Amino acid sequence: MFQKIKKLPNWRKNIYLLWVGTFIIGVGSGEVLPFLSLFIETLGNYSRQAINFYAGAAFSSTFLMTAIVSPIWGKLADRVGRKPMLIRAALGMAIVYTLTGFSTQVWHIIALRALMGLFNGYLSNANALIAKDTPKVFSGQALGIVVTGYTSGALIGPLIGGFLANSFGYRIPFFITGVIYFLLTDITVFFVTEDKSSLVSKKDLVKQESAFKMVKYPKMIFGLFITSMIVNLVTNSINPILAQYVRQLMEPHLNNLSLIAGLVAAAPGITAVIFAPRFGRLGDKIGSDKLVIGGFIIGIAAMVPMSFVSNVWILFCLRLMIGLTNATMNPAIQAIMARQTPQEATGRIFSYNQSFMAMGNVFGPLVGSLVANIFDYRAVFIASALIMFFNLSSFFNFSRPLRR
Repeated sequence: MFQKIKKLPNWRKNIYLLWVGTFIIGVGSGEVLPFLSLFIETLGNYSRQAINFYAGAAFSSTFLMTAIVSPIWGKLADRVGRKPMLIRAALGMAIVYTLTGFSTQVWHIIALRALMGLFNGYLSNANALIAKDTPKVFSGQALGIVVTGYTSGALIGPLIGGFLANSFGYRIPFFITGVIYFLLTDITVFFVTEDKSSLVSKKDLVKQESAFKMVKYPKMIFGLFITSMIVNLVTNSINPILAQYVRQLMEPHLNNLSLIAGLVAAAPGITAVIFAPRFGRLGDKIGSDKLVIGGFIIGIAAMVPMSFVSNVWILFCLRLMIGLTNATMNPAIQAIMARQTPQEATGRIFSYNQSFMAMGNVFGPLVGSLVANIFDYRAVFIASALIMFFNLSSFFNFSRPLRR
């Protein structure tokens, strides 16, 4: 098997290596993030409201920092390459996760989570490297494969983290995550390769036009940024209320609440892992814009009924449909950007996209919590469907060049 992989062209080897890399990222984040609020709880005698506030601040600080610094890293990536950015991200996150395990105050965690945002970017640079070096005709399939790496890891991570936390306490998962990220750094340094022929020198980068001026359809690229943000916003708007909604549907029979809530939360990842590569190949054949439209339609069709369900297993099935939305839209959006962006601007365009995705991660939970507080849990799904509908309408407008 390894002999066969060695004989593959570098761009194909990178697909497998970066699948492993994004899988490790998914496992690592899944090991610790679901239990972050429980770790905070052990650091002092805090009220429930205080724990929610501190946990929210810890999560938001990462995404806010990511949104701010991603364009800076993207510009540097176009000059020095995506591989150095992958190494920077893996090593930085390894150090931060290890240090977090030693935290003794809440502010330590919040500060380190902000520092995590500074080093963030393994996923976006993995996608950018694949998009840049893979022949355009295979880009949708390649990006679809890489997406499943992170999703698979994120499904397994909470199971490993839960076992470690129950057996050894909340600090051990941070140390384990640090170790596997150091391993990821080694994999990236010694095995990932990059075609540097399209890199831009510092002198030329200063003279070069902005990334938006280098693309043929800047309005469409900006529209894709907004769409990436909306996908993350809608996905994360449900996260703060999902467990409580499951509780509401199960009352008064609350046996195995945690297990069933976990299954409902994991459902989109299950279908995303199975179908993302298949949809990537389909997008290469019929056009990635058609997949984005299909993803919108599936998402709206799944969101609206979620507001009216009375059985938790119907909710589970509808959440599986949401996984189809994730499997179609994220790889398809990035495949379109890859085809419409010159290689010398790929790093900047993908980093801008990461900034918008991070903003979706920031605003999604806020929108979900606000709607739930004003109305109820069911209203969050209707609001999410409406947001997707308006974004679908705008997508038809800005993606016209793809249908000419």
